[in-house]
Amino acid sequence: MQPNRAGGPLVVTAHRLPVAWDEKTGKWNPSPGGLVSALAPVLRERGGVWVGWGGAPGGESRSFQAAGIKNRPVVLSASEIEDHYDGFCNGTIWPLYHDAIRPLEFHRHWWGPHLEVNTRFAEATAKAAGPEGRIWVHDYQLQLVPAMLRERLPGARIGFFLHIPFPPVDIFERLPWRKQVLEGLLGADYLGFQTRRAVLNFAAAAREIVGARGPASWLDFQGRHVRAQAVPISLDVAQSRAAGNSPEALAAGERLRHDLGDPEHVILGVDRLDYTKGIDLRLRAFEVMLQRHPELRGKVSFVQIAVPSREDVEEYQTIRRKVEEMVGRINGRFARASWTPIHYMYRTFAFEDLVGAYLAADVMMVTPLRDGMNLVALEYVATRRENRGVLILSEFAGAAERLTDALVVNPYDLDALAVALHSAVMMERDDQARRMSRLRRAVGRWDVHSWARHNIEAIEG
Repeated sequence: MQPNRAGGPLVVTAHRLPVAWDEKTGKWNPSPGGLVSALAPVLRERGGVWVGWGGAPGGESRSFQAAGIKNRPVVLSASEIEDHYDGFCNGTIWPLYHDAIRPLEFHRHWWGPHLEVNTRFAEATAKAAGPEGRIWVHDYQLQLVPAMLRERLPGARIGFFLHIPFPPVDIFERLPWRKQVLEGLLGADYLGFQTRRAVLNFAAAAREIVGARGPASWLDFQGRHVRAQAVPISLDVAQSRAAGNSPEALAAGERLRHDLGDPEHVILGVDRLDYTKGIDLRLRAFEVMLQRHPELRGKVSFVQIAVPSREDVEEYQTIRRKVEEMVGRINGRFARASWTPIHYMYRTFAFEDLVGAYLAADVMMVTPLRDGMNLVALEYVATRRENRGVLILSEFAGAAERLTDALVVNPYDLDALAVALHSAVMMERDDQARRMSRLRRAVGRWDVHSWARHNIEAIEG
C-alpha cells in the first residue's frame, strides 16, 4: 500500500496494542492476527502511531517503539478491566450485538468505567494525532471515542470499523445508553461495517433514536455527513496460501488423519469456545446424521477444536460443560473399539497445526449463530491446495455474503443442518471442484491489504 502523506499521520486506535509482552524474553513481540499484519506495514512506512491497551492492569503510559511501530499504551486498572471490559463490553455489548442470544446484563456501575476508559483512549489518540490527523478507531469496546475525538480535534478525519455485527434496531434499542453509543459512532466521518445488513441496522437505529437523516450510505447528523459502508475484512491471502503449501502444515495434516485412523471423511470445526459459535447445535446435527445414516459409522470422524476463551466467565463455563457432555454422550452412543466419532480438543493450536487440520478436513463446518465475519471460513478456503473440500457456512456469518458457493445453512434448523452435513460428506468430486474453485476466487479477489487500503482512503476523503 502506498501511503498518502498529505493528510498527516495515521493513528490506529484499538483496544489492544499490536504487540504483547513476553515474560520469558523480556521483549514486546508482534501479536498474531490480520489487523496487525495489514496495518503494521502502513504505520512503519507512514510513521504513524498505534494506541491501545497492553493487556494487563497497570503499567507505563509512555510511548515506545516495538516491531517497527510507535506504540502509545493506554493504562487500565484491574477494576476498569473488570467493569469496562469484562462487564460492559463483554457482558452487555457482545451479547446484545450478537442478537441477544443469551440474557443481557445492564449495570449502571459498568457504564461509568466504560465512559472513563473511552475518554482515556480519546485523549491518548488526540495527543498522538494532532489537529489534522487521520485516525482509525476499531471495534465495540471504543464506540464512544469518535465523538470524543470530534470534540477535541474538529479538523481531524476520523474513521471507525466495527468488527462484530450491529444488531437490528428492536434489539439495539434495549440498551439504556443507546443514544450515547450512536452519538459516539456518528462522531466519525466514515464508518465501516462487515456486512450490508449491519449498515442498514445501524442507519435505522441512527434515524430512529438520534434523528439522523438520509440514506444508509450518507447520513446527515448535526450538520455533518457521515458515510457508512460495508467493507468486509479479509485475510492475508498470499500468506494463507503459502501456509497451506508448507511442509510443516502438510505433515501436520497427515499426522492428524493417521491419528484418527485414516477415516474416509474428516469433518472439522474450529472455534473459540463461545456461546455465539453454535458448537452444540453442530454436534447435535452430526449425531442426527449418524442416526439416520448408519452406513457412515466408522467412516466419518468429527474433529472439534475449541480454543479456550474467557474461562472465568460463567456463561463460557456453561457452554464448555454442555459441549463436553454432548461429546461424551455421542461418543458413548456410537463409538466402537476401533472408531471414535468425535475428537474434541480444548486448547490453543500452533498455526501450522491449525492449517494442517484445514488440509486434513474434507468438510469444514462454520456454523455460528451470529458472527461479524468469521475468518475461519476464509482460512479454510485460502489454504486449500486443490479444489477439494466442502464448506458448510451459517447464513448468520458475515462471510456468507461473499462465500455463496458454500453450503449455506440456518444453524438453528437441526434437520437442515444434518442434511447439509450428509450432502457435504457425499458430494461428488466434480461438484466439490466447481464450488471450491469459485470460493477460492472469491477469497482471492479481496484480501486484508485491499480492505485496509479501502478504509484508509475513505477516512482520508
